[in-house]
Amino acid sequence: MRKLIEGYREYQKGTWPQQKLLFEYLAKLGQRPMALVIACSDSRVEPAQIFGAGPGELFIVRNVANLVPPFESSVGFHGVSAALEYAVQVLEVPDVVVLGHAMCGGIHALMSNSAIGEFIAPWMSIAQPARDRVLACAPADPQAACEEEAIKVSLENLMTFRWVAERVAAGRLALHGAIFDIRTGKLRRLGDDGAFADAA
Repeated sequence: MRKLIEGYREYQKGTWPQQKLLFEYLAKLGQRPMALVIACSDSRVEPAQIFGAGPGELFIVRNVANLVPPFESSVGFHGVSAALEYAVQVLEVPDVVVLGHAMCGGIHALMSNSAIGEFIAPWMSIAQPARDRVLACAPADPQAACEEEAIKVSLENLMTFRWVAERVAAGRLALHGAIFDIRTGKLRRLGDDGAFADAA
């Protein structure tokens, strides 16, 4: 915690004074982010840094393996769904990006059947269709293939939310898939052909 407080003190002395007017503006007018980014909790993946975004520009949801569960109306705690609902229906973001990454621990646990604990294994079951697809085609790098397929599963699950599907059909919302390689700093985007290619 000491390191965090030291960082905060540096922020107060350096960054905050430089951004004070921006935060006053954001406080007065509210947030109007240009996109919702659903990213992994992995500490090596920083969406704002990757996309060169500043305060107020991205609405970010982070969880293990950047997963979006399918729509459910059951009673329970639906954190990702609540954030999605707020971003789409209240903030009216024009874009939703599912941002995966290389060397994802959640995907590794899924592929190796080593997801443990009360919460990780059930959570990773959301991506079971991705694992099934990968095992059916036996690619050279199953981990990397599953990281990509899990993004596709999350994009499919986004369309199970009625108000997402309606906005997409009306051209008011666009869904995107991307994957970041923490080893090279390269970002690849999912194309209409279902393949990932370098972002230009």
